[in-house]
Parts: sequence; structure tokens; C-alpha cells
Amino acid sequence: MITDLNKDKPDFSLVLGGPLFQLWRRTRLSGDALELARRRLVVIASIAWLPLLVLSLIGGHALGGGIKIPFLYDIEAHVRFLVALPILVAAELIIHLRMRPAVNRFVERRIVADEDVLKFHAAIESAKRVRNSVFVEIVLLVLVYSLGLWVWSNQIATGTPSWYSMNGGSLRHLTLAGYWYAFVSIPIFQFILLRWYLRLFIWFWFLWRISKLNLRLNATHPDRAAGLGFLGTASYAYAPILFAQGALLSGLIANRVLYDGQDLISFKMEAAGLVVFFVLFILGPLLVFSPHLNRAKRRALRDYGGLGSRYVQEFDEKWIHGAAASKEELLGNADIQSLADLGNSFATVAETRLVPFGMKDAIRLAAATAVPLIPLGLTILSLEELLTRLIKILF
Repeated sequence: MITDLNKDKPDFSLVLGGPLFQLWRRTRLSGDALELARRRLVVIASIAWLPLLVLSLIGGHALGGGIKIPFLYDIEAHVRFLVALPILVAAELIIHLRMRPAVNRFVERRIVADEDVLKFHAAIESAKRVRNSVFVEIVLLVLVYSLGLWVWSNQIATGTPSWYSMNGGSLRHLTLAGYWYAFVSIPIFQFILLRWYLRLFIWFWFLWRISKLNLRLNATHPDRAAGLGFLGTASYAYAPILFAQGALLSGLIANRVLYDGQDLISFKMEAAGLVVFFVLFILGPLLVFSPHLNRAKRRALRDYGGLGSRYVQEFDEKWIHGAAASKEELLGNADIQSLADLGNSFATVAETRLVPFGMKDAIRLAAATAVPLIPLGLTILSLEELLTRLIKILF
């Protein structure tokens, strides 16, 4: 069964992606598919940002116009549409490259038992149906133009008169550029961001369904995760999403510090909370495999513990108290190497984690989220001082 299924490996990229991934699959990463991805990125970013520049120039709010935050000085807007948005769009290709092999490994490594392989494919098909649901996308659009607009107006938009609103973030006093910003640019960004949250939910739901299957885990696997360590490594694929989230917060804080006079230090809890939240958000769902890992570890400790007891007793009787101690050659004897191999196997079992990721995985995800926040130090320190402090921290 496994041999036949490998001819048609599960492609979870169809769940996380869309028409772009289907075209990519057909063309096998041809130049046409990559060009399509590049155009898609440029078009989306241009629709969201370029009209804002044109309308701000027409309204006289690009460089001044008697307002505190002209368009060209709005760090938050530029970071949102020229950094975060392109990254969120480009992340589809990156995540495709990382997640497709990760899903295939469940079958390639025979982690899913033969009798549950059909259920494994059914889980993929179920996730695809959710991803392709027109109803779900309509719900996202409704959320964007209702709750999303309210959140932006009341929680995110600055209270300082700016290029998009002469009375802070109020929708009643929007400029010409502000109308495009509030009803086109922001909804585009929020829709793409919500689609990513939906895709993450689909991935987590898929993992939960797989955790309910009969899995063949071996606690002597060298990855110290009974063969599931690839899931922790695959989580790096979501680093662009975390980087985009960090960039968003960085742009928002920069505007508050530079134009609202707020203290950078007052945002330390928000910054730390963002990093911790998204690391837990990405790695937390992998905990669904903890019961499997715990059972595999306990079973291996029991089995290898019993095997080790028998072996060392026989070894002791033969080499310490038996005739072999004086008659057989000690150097290079296979019994000595077997004892060492058994010890290494038992050590591997004892070191098996109860989660399919390690501290290194968490640190890398945290770094991806935190890196965009580093330039904020320039708001209170010179570039030389910032580099000096970073060097002291690193070295």
C-alpha cells in the first residue's frame, strides 16, 4: 500500500495555497509560475500603496499640508504596504516549499500506520474543502469591512491629524487618500492577513486529525522526537509571517514614539508579548503529538530497560565472573561495542522530548518575530550606540 501511495504523494500545498500553487504544481516551478508570483506581489502592493501616494500629492498631504504626519513620513503605512504586505504574499511560495515535504514524510517514513493511510488522505481532502470554501472567504470579507474597519479606526489609527484623517483616526474626517486607505488598502491587507490565519488554523486542524491516527513512533530515533522532529523544523516556514507581524508592530510603535510623543520603553510588554504569543501560536499546536511521544518514550524505556538488565547481567557473568575474563581476547571484542551501543540507544530514549520541537526551533521563531523591532532602538539611540550594544550582547 505504501509503495502505491508514494506514486501519488499527498500535496498539502493545495490546502495552504490557492490557484498560484496549482499552477506551480503543473509547471514544476517554471519561470512562468515564478513570474506570476512576482506580478501578483507587485500588483497587490501597488494597489494598496501607490494610489495613496498619488491621492496624497493631489490633496497636498504628501510632504506637509499643515498636518503632523504627512504621507511620506508615515512609517507605519510604508512598513505595512511595502514590507509586511509583500512578505505575506511571497510567503505562499516559501511555505509551499517547506510544508509539502513535511506532510509527505508522514507517509514516506511510514509514521502513519498502513491501516490509517486512507484516513490520512481524507484529512487532507477535508482541509482542502475548508480552504476552498466560498462561504469562508465571504465571512472573511464581512469581518474585514465590519470588525476589521472598527478595530482599525478605534484601536490602530493614530489620534494625531495625519494625511488620511484631519481629526485623527475618525472615519468622519477622512481625506481623499484616507478613503482609499480605509476602504481599499486596509481591507486588502486585513483580508490577506486573515487568510493566513485561516490557513494556519487549517494546518493546526490537520495536525490534530493526524494525532488521532495510529502513529508508528520510535523513541530511539536520533532526532530526539521519536521521528517527528521534522515538524519542528518545518515550523521555520512560518518565519516570514512572524517577521511581517513584527514589522507591523514596529511601524506602529515608531509612529507612536515619533509623532505622539510616547516612550519607547512603554511598549516593551507589547513587544515581548508579541514574540511569546506567536512562538506559542506556531509551536503550540504541535503539542497534540505529546501523548504519542510520551507513550513511545515510556514503552522504549521499559523495553530497553529490560533488555539492558539482561545484557549487563550476562556481560557481568561472562566478563567479570566467568571464564571469558581470562580466556577470550578483550581488545576489540564485539561484546564491548554492543554494550556501548546499547548504552547509546538507552541514552537516546532517555533524551527523547515530549514535544516535536526543541529550544532551537523556538529561538529561531522568536528571532524572526523580534528582528523587525530592532530598528526601533534608533528612536532613542544613535546608530553607533545601537550597534555597540548589540555587539556587547552578542559577544
